Amino acid sequence: MRGRAVLARDLNADNPSTALLVERLAALEPGDAAAALLVLPRRRAVAVLDRPEFETAPDVLTALPRQEAAAFLADMSADRATDVLGLLDGPLRNELLARIEPRARATLKQLLAYPTDTAGGIMTTEFVALPEATTVAAALAHLRTVEQSRETIYAIYVVDSDQRLTAAITLRRLISADPSAAIITLSAGRPPVVVHSDTDRETVASAIRRHDLLAVPVVDAAGHVLGIVTVDDVLDAIIAETTEDVQKFGGLEAFHAPYLQIGFLSMIQKRAGWLCALFLSEMLTASAMQHFEAELERAIVLTLFIPLIMSSGGNSGSQATSLLIRALALGQVRLRDWWRVVFRELPAGLTLGIILGTIGMARIGIWQGLGLYDYGPYWMLIAATVGAGLVGIVTFGSMAGAMLPFILQRLGFDPASASAPFVATLVDVTGLIIYFSVATVILSGTLL
Repeated sequence: MRGRAVLARDLNADNPSTALLVERLAALEPGDAAAALLVLPRRRAVAVLDRPEFETAPDVLTALPRQEAAAFLADMSADRATDVLGLLDGPLRNELLARIEPRARATLKQLLAYPTDTAGGIMTTEFVALPEATTVAAALAHLRTVEQSRETIYAIYVVDSDQRLTAAITLRRLISADPSAAIITLSAGRPPVVVHSDTDRETVASAIRRHDLLAVPVVDAAGHVLGIVTVDDVLDAIIAETTEDVQKFGGLEAFHAPYLQIGFLSMIQKRAGWLCALFLSEMLTASAMQHFEAELERAIVLTLFIPLIMSSGGNSGSQATSLLIRALALGQVRLRDWWRVVFRELPAGLTLGIILGTIGMARIGIWQGLGLYDYGPYWMLIAATVGAGLVGIVTFGSMAGAMLPFILQRLGFDPASASAPFVATLVDVTGLIIYFSVATVILSGTLL
């Protein structure tokens, strides 16, 4: 371990921003980073630990003396401290909580009890709540007193005598009001936008975006304020949710750690399951080809276009499922809109199929005309088979890719599980059946 004085001198040589300091500490071994935190100014060290991008924070706290680690956790924002505690081993978490003063410990235990993907799991209890009768002057004086200990002061929450939320007042409205006025008179008369502790974090993000808020209060069934979710916490949650969806869409289980910190066995475990499932599904493709073995023997030329057929159907399906998964996530479409999606994707699939079918037929005609390849005396029928097959397969791919997210969500699964590989596998098998069925109809009496 390098000397603490040297670490502190190197880290602060150019008075770096907190973001740059986070990058420098994250590049160190946990022991070195822990030693550096101990010699940094207290407020600066806490600011570093409070940054969500400081992903090695759990390892760094583990390397600190227990009492120092507990002190840092007590000074951190409650929501960030909860996130870090949730990543620690159970015995260590309990030991650190036991060293934190009772009031802060109770708050952290309360936050730890909420699922991480809900409003309760990402909220903080550090907010400003004042009685309705508080004057504007008194409210501003209170803000000056508590500013350093609150997550945000850009919204003040007004509560009645039973501590139920009645209004949310912006800081701008507060500083421009008559100092002698009661803060309740500054409310617009509309009930404040709220969410509940079990509200999904994507719904929380949607509420903040829709109402252009910097924070949204979290209330219980009786209307008491439990905490607030700030816009920066929502951004972190959205990034985490999007990362998880992208990983699922790629055909693997979600990882909850940076790529370089994922253990080898964990990497294999989370990737092998989906790969095996997709591999077994692809075996149906071989079964489909075996079913049409006689047709393949009589018209071997049809095999030349199997990769073209399969990839076109899979690509159209992946496009549709990508559009619908995102639309469902953003609330642009709902389950009840499935029929509207059908009436959009059906003509879209047909049109795309006609475009690709025309290109496929033109390619066969050009190759035949230029003598680049001889498809035989029935080349026009082969071109028609490929063209008609592409129309059917691309249309089916678009419909399957669009409907799978709806089906999965209706069954209670994550629509992101309708991953591109899964859709491609489904369309591959069905595409072969469509292709050879079309070939049987068009080429019957000639090649077949």
